[in-house]
Amino acid sequence: MRMHNADETCGIAQAAVVLGDWWNVLVLREIARGHVRFDALAAGIGLSRNVLTERLGRLVASGVLHRRLYQRRPVRYEYVLTDAGLALLPLLVAMQDWGDRWMLGDGTLTATTAEDGAEHTRVHALPGTRLPDDLQLPGIQGTDQPVVSPEAAATVLFTYPGTGIEWGEPPVPGAEGCTLENRLFREAWPEFRRAGVDVRGASTQLPHEQAEFARVEEIPFPLLSDAHYQLAAALRVPTFRAAGRLRHKRLILIIDAEQTVRHALFPIADISHAVKESLRLAADCAR
Repeated sequence: MRMHNADETCGIAQAAVVLGDWWNVLVLREIARGHVRFDALAAGIGLSRNVLTERLGRLVASGVLHRRLYQRRPVRYEYVLTDAGLALLPLLVAMQDWGDRWMLGDGTLTATTAEDGAEHTRVHALPGTRLPDDLQLPGIQGTDQPVVSPEAAATVLFTYPGTGIEWGEPPVPGAEGCTLENRLFREAWPEFRRAGVDVRGASTQLPHEQAEFARVEEIPFPLLSDAHYQLAAALRVPTFRAAGRLRHKRLILIIDAEQTVRHALFPIADISHAVKESLRLAADCAR
């Protein structure tokens, strides 16, 4: 990309070299979703092999992707995000949030969604999707934990906006009830365990924020921090902006032991019913 001399010290212009290309953005989107091999990328984007090869070369040269050998005969590589590439995930999620609200929606700030909306369609297309193999998020102790339990026959993963948040006036529609949701999962925890099902909650709050809530509320299951938006980018989780941060909209996923999404509950209006339904679906999945 040709740049004006005045752009040489402009961070926006430098970032546009990487993100200003339509195909580059979609390649990064797919790699964040775990599609790290050439054929999977070509199929996911619908891009010719020549153009994809050229774009991958650019992204490697820019330092946001790294080629990793996974087969010697014939030689084949997969493409993974470098630290610089991982640092682009908040930008990708912010682009998604803006597009969902202003291009695919009517501009309304809401923590829920319409059943005929793009977010609803995207979430309900998740069943059959496999999570990236190495997807881990920081837990309340600060150490990374897998999003899907390695021991359980099924995992219920619920995302929520955040606990202990001052939403302001008026509150964002649909953002209320995060503490109630955690409490209801806490109360049903023995039933989930008897069914061989694990439960994990995720928000974009920081680990220490979640740790204090987990201590006060005696939450028995892991709370994971998606503050760097790895989960949001991997599953294209719907978000909204409130209290100075992009936050997950409330949804529940039932994921099997092979890390494949089996069911998606979204939007969630009746939290109590959603918790009971997730137990029923996950127990069936675990059998």
